[in-house]
Amino acid sequence: MMRGQRFDRILASSALALVFALSAPAYSQSVSPEETARVEGRVPVPDTTLPPPPTAADIAKPVSVSATAAAEPVSTQSVAPASTEPATSAATAPAATTEPAPTAAQPTPAAAEPAPAAAQPASAHAAQPAPAAAQPATTPAAQPAVTVADQDLSDKLRELITGRNADRFFTRRNERAAAEAFYKERNYEPLFVAARKQSPRGAAVVAFLQGVDADGLEPSDYPAPTFKADDVDALAEAELRLIGEVLEYARHASSGRVHYSRISNDIGYEHDTPEPAEILKDVATASDVKQALDSYQPQHPQYKKLKAELAKARGRSEKPAEEVVQIPSGGKFAANADDQRVPLLRKRLKIAGDENSTLYDADVVAAVKKFQQGAGLSPDGVAGPATLRALNGTGVQKRERTADIIIANMDRWRWMPRDLGKNYVMMNIPEYRLRLYKDRNLYWETKVVVGKPTQATPIMTGAMKFITVNPTWNVPPSIIAKEYLPALRQDPGVLERMGLRMEQNRDGTVRIYQPPGDRNALGRIRFNFPNKFLVYQHDTPDKHLFAHEKRAYSHGCMRVENPLMYGEKLLSVVMPTERYTAEKLRSMYGSSEININFPTTLPVHLTYQTAFVDDAGNLQIRDDIYGRDARHIAVLRSDERRVADVAQATRPTGTGIPADQLRFQQREASPFADWFSSRQPQPGDRRGSRVVQGRNEPFQGFFGRLFQ
Repeated sequence: MMRGQRFDRILASSALALVFALSAPAYSQSVSPEETARVEGRVPVPDTTLPPPPTAADIAKPVSVSATAAAEPVSTQSVAPASTEPATSAATAPAATTEPAPTAAQPTPAAAEPAPAAAQPASAHAAQPAPAAAQPATTPAAQPAVTVADQDLSDKLRELITGRNADRFFTRRNERAAAEAFYKERNYEPLFVAARKQSPRGAAVVAFLQGVDADGLEPSDYPAPTFKADDVDALAEAELRLIGEVLEYARHASSGRVHYSRISNDIGYEHDTPEPAEILKDVATASDVKQALDSYQPQHPQYKKLKAELAKARGRSEKPAEEVVQIPSGGKFAANADDQRVPLLRKRLKIAGDENSTLYDADVVAAVKKFQQGAGLSPDGVAGPATLRALNGTGVQKRERTADIIIANMDRWRWMPRDLGKNYVMMNIPEYRLRLYKDRNLYWETKVVVGKPTQATPIMTGAMKFITVNPTWNVPPSIIAKEYLPALRQDPGVLERMGLRMEQNRDGTVRIYQPPGDRNALGRIRFNFPNKFLVYQHDTPDKHLFAHEKRAYSHGCMRVENPLMYGEKLLSVVMPTERYTAEKLRSMYGSSEININFPTTLPVHLTYQTAFVDDAGNLQIRDDIYGRDARHIAVLRSDERRVADVAQATRPTGTGIPADQLRFQQREASPFADWFSSRQPQPGDRRGSRVVQGRNEPFQGFFGRLFQ
């Protein structure tokens, strides 16, 4: 039964469909076009046509008030869901009034359509184009429109920066990543190209990079790409090449053309290199792009003075350098003596008075003393061979070498912190001089003894944290191994006679130390700025060394000539209310260590300035006692230059002594090194040993077992 009913329904449905199909042509012929339009008008038909894209003229042309007024009412009716039919009737009935609305908002399509067709979709056409025409008028303020030509260039930029070969534009991966993010955020709009040619900003960057030799850099390291007009591929290539050069320059300017690790293991700085993203942002937004690029160079006054001296050395200064007066050799100048060379000396030192006088009088002596002091010579007023060499600018001061020395010193300034501090200590190793600055002005200075060439004082920046009165000297492992152990093998009693003590630690290592006292190698006071090189500044019992012009004698630490006054000045800066004086510090002398902790740390800069400008404005050159200049110049002139800015793995500085034994076992000159070398037993000497077959046999027992 159920199956029969289902069959009857299917048969009836098929018959009804056949009837409709046969009657449709007849119906369509009997119904008038007006009736068809009236029926179709009651059914909302969505408009699927799209308005033409706005042109540059449409964007620039303001929207007329009449068009906006005509569009707004229609748009309001077309979006009201509850009154669709009346809205359509209102739009179609008065055909004469609805036609101007689409004509005002979009004249070309309305003029092309027949009148009936224009009336039928009026509700859609009039409502949609008006907002579309109004919207582009406000878009350019937020995001400039990209022309077809620029879009081609942007597409090419995107292809290059995201491609596999993008690394060829950059030397560091983080710089490539920053550049890719930079252009993506800009929708790959170029920075150095405009109107299919190099932009003014791009030209300014190229001009700046071509002039970096004024800062001791080499323009060929930052070659200018060719911006070939109207060539999209070449322009995109040049854009990315210039971006890569900008990033490399900024890195060199901020952290050094040569990485310090390629010069020596005795150099250590914490670089604060700007992020590539920040560099790109600065270059893109700076009103003065040259000034923005120059800001990555050191801004210290001494650096700028060296830059001016470099221009003089190269003969490019606005003020030409004066010819140096040469003074013939011929022995020392004696006070109050008559010498035919004195007029040349007067001219060289610009001494007021009779320039033709041959008398080596008090005025000449005073001028010579002042020159000697500035040149790092003993200020005795006697113009001897060393003084004459300095006056004549011979040796290391020859013109062809001066520029190279200045360049090396300028590059070392790039290693240093950009902010030295409001109050700080600066020591110049080749000058053998320490200076304390308060409120960025020179406050106090003194002589120092520095490390000898084989055990150099490091170049670094640290932070002084405390002063120790009555310090204990823990003999550094290097001195134990190289000096004391050989001496102990020959003479086990040597330590006791020199006031040193030795302990054997639980782990089997040895500690040798000297208790506080007048004979202590560190003197009575030590200035502590903990660092990986294990060096510090301190007093010394060997005061006679400060009379020498060249004072490179220690094992790396710095001996201060006037330590009590140094302590007074330091504490007056960091603890002014405590009113410490040299006498108060002296009253603390005793047999126990006393630490004076600073409430705030004080920056300590250990520098290597073989070229600097003194307070009188004169360029000073010092001996390259550690060979740092020579190494720097060699790197810049060799094939190593290609990778000179890349850090080089340093040799380990371990001593073989466990790390927990390195607490304040800093490097220091052993005052007993010469004592040891002069007292080494000779064959047949029975001190601390016994003769066996014509040679010395080391002392047997505890020391023999310990040190063999």
